[in-house]
Amino acid sequence: MPTSGGQPPYRAGVIGYGLAGEVFHAPLIAATPGLELAAIVTSNAGRQAEASRRYPRAQVVPDTAQLFGLSALDVVVVASPNRTHVPLAIEALDAGFHVVVDKPLAAGAADAARVIATARARGRLLTVFQNRRWDGDFLTLRRLVQDGRLGRVFRFESHFDRWRPEVKPGWRMSDAPEQAGGLLFDLGSHLIDQALVLFGPATRVYAELDRRRPGVSVDDDSFLALTHASGVMSHLWMGALVAQLAPRFRVLGDRAGYTKFGSTCRRSGSAAARTHQSPAGATKRRTDGDDSGPTRKASPSGRSRALTPSSTASSWSRSGPAVRCRSIRKTRLRR
Repeated sequence: MPTSGGQPPYRAGVIGYGLAGEVFHAPLIAATPGLELAAIVTSNAGRQAEASRRYPRAQVVPDTAQLFGLSALDVVVVASPNRTHVPLAIEALDAGFHVVVDKPLAAGAADAARVIATARARGRLLTVFQNRRWDGDFLTLRRLVQDGRLGRVFRFESHFDRWRPEVKPGWRMSDAPEQAGGLLFDLGSHLIDQALVLFGPATRVYAELDRRRPGVSVDDDSFLALTHASGVMSHLWMGALVAQLAPRFRVLGDRAGYTKFGSTCRRSGSAAARTHQSPAGATKRRTDGDDSGPTRKASPSGRSRALTPSSTASSWSRSGPAVRCRSIRKTRLRR
């Protein structure tokens, strides 16, 4: 898409047309002013046909050798399986391109440092795709923290809970170290990044990694506790066998707290987010961010039941009517 100022767009090539390439990177690049989806790499014939149909102006090639031969490209997006992130990022940097790597950047710190060193040596830009920094609920929380509306935050709780008792086969379920499989690499990348963005670097880490579903060889139930240099404690949960979903966010400060239910980016379901003043305050506030429908809670049977805001009311009460304030606007990704 051309820029409003008439400057030529940056031309991007996407490596991989699986979930990351098809659902996230290709449509976002195509919809962003100043970017042009110039090329897509996939060796799968069906995906080649689909990519050509959806993006007729993009050149669809079967391998990275052909992609790196396109001198008109400016940036390469690595959206292939985790095991390929490091070698393909280094290859793209060596070819002279700026690089965006889907999370996680690498399976280990040494490999990540190697990619960073290559980018510096080549004078190219390198970044990791962290799309959850632009979730509406996270933007709301970040604003509340920055504006000081919660006071001094001392605890941050964040959940990515799922009810998926059936194991879906694939490389994400592989326990080979180079695959970087399991929930810690998959969902934990988002939760850790959000905690660090909000509260700064961590000085101490505690983790519990478990396997709950039969036949699983990687973590599918994980917990991390981060102690930030700022003094905040972050508790991060991610699970694939969670029969009752916890709040997406729960943040406690010495002036107020923020609780958010549901996922902002899903197509249905709601986010019954609420900001409460502490009992010392005069009011109780609630902000409804995502009003697309009721929040749903999973049960072991796989069914769900609707939750109304009244059924998720705060655990403390104060005499006098609750005061509703203007909703904090949340952004939505639209395709």
